[in-house]
Amino acid sequence: MLVGFTYVKVSLLNPAYLGLKREVELLVDIGAVLTAVPRKKLEELQIKPVGRRRLRVFGGQFVERDIGATLINYAEAYAGITVIFAEEGDTPVLGATALEALGYQVDPVTKQLKPSELLMI
Repeated sequence: MLVGFTYVKVSLLNPAYLGLKREVELLVDIGAVLTAVPRKKLEELQIKPVGRRRLRVFGGQFVERDIGATLINYAEAYAGITVIFAEEGDTPVLGATALEALGYQVDPVTKQLKPSELLMI
């Protein structure tokens, strides 16, 4: 683990077959909207792409990637999220929408995840 970066281990589950579960370590990136998971992990879960999205990557270039949906678990929290099928060379990341859906935020002092207040408005 690199100093200054926050990595978390999460479990991913196939929403249709909750017995299919895989653990993955992701870099927490609050600047990323979506979560990127290695394609191989998603295929092991039998998650199928449902579309493609054009995404801006670091440096300003654009790439196209498959997207799908999965269930994510961190600590006691579960959430349904959109995932990017990350290709070789892509960094696996936990994006802001998954972090918010799980009800967590990054503590700026400790660089660890801490529960956040969920609002229903």
